[in-house]
Amino acid sequence: MASDILYERHGAVRLITIDRADQMNSLDFAANDRLTDIWREFAADDEARAAVITGAGNKAFCAGADLKTYTIDYATRPEAEFRERYTDGTGFGGITRGLDIDKPIVAAINGFAISGGLELAEACDIRFCSPNAEFAHQDVNWGFHPCDGGCVRLPQIVGLGNAMEMILSGERINAEHALRIGLVNRVYPLAELVAKSLEFAEVLVSRAPLAQRYAKEVMRRAADLPMGDALKLESRSFYGLGQSEDIREGTTAFREKRPANFKGR
Repeated sequence: MASDILYERHGAVRLITIDRADQMNSLDFAANDRLTDIWREFAADDEARAAVITGAGNKAFCAGADLKTYTIDYATRPEAEFRERYTDGTGFGGITRGLDIDKPIVAAINGFAISGGLELAEACDIRFCSPNAEFAHQDVNWGFHPCDGGCVRLPQIVGLGNAMEMILSGERINAEHALRIGLVNRVYPLAELVAKSLEFAEVLVSRAPLAQRYAKEVMRRAADLPMGDALKLESRSFYGLGQSEDIREGTTAFREKRPANFKGR
């Protein structure tokens, strides 16, 4: 049986496609578990340097959880099993909770990014979208709130006021609004979105992977620290990079006026 999640190699970039267009690329449990396994494979693959995730078709990036299956499962699992799978395990789409991936991930949002689908996009490092994209945390319409990173990551991305507006109202915003508040980095025509995202990912893989890894760690951890402690963390991280082969290669390449050949060590 064909997988609902496609995983393609483009040099050092991996293209991940949620291939459930008939279900607006929502994830049932099988697709969710497959996506989690793919993230683990990507994280462990030394030849994979960056990833782009998108949805099949031209209507949806990911419309979140397939509530027809999720609500039944939520209602029937014992409490201990619920905690093991949903609270202590990896969250929706894998990277939303439980997996810290130190490689750059780009979301190519080709339509609706709703509730869990938006949380999946928020867990990525960089977000591009098409003009037809729409974004919403609609959970309050159905009696709950975001539970896979939305309440945590969205305020860090767009600021508390914008996050409060989106999460407490459940209203949708369009691509122009998303760009204005910083939810997405760039807007590309739908026909060009994936190609432009892969092109940008190629830029990412040409940069120093160790520096990217250290920078991601600093940015993730600094959000929970007082400013003085965060600045010390950044300084210690920079010192750690100073012991690497990559920084020697980078400075040598600068002097010799040539592209650097980074090894990630």
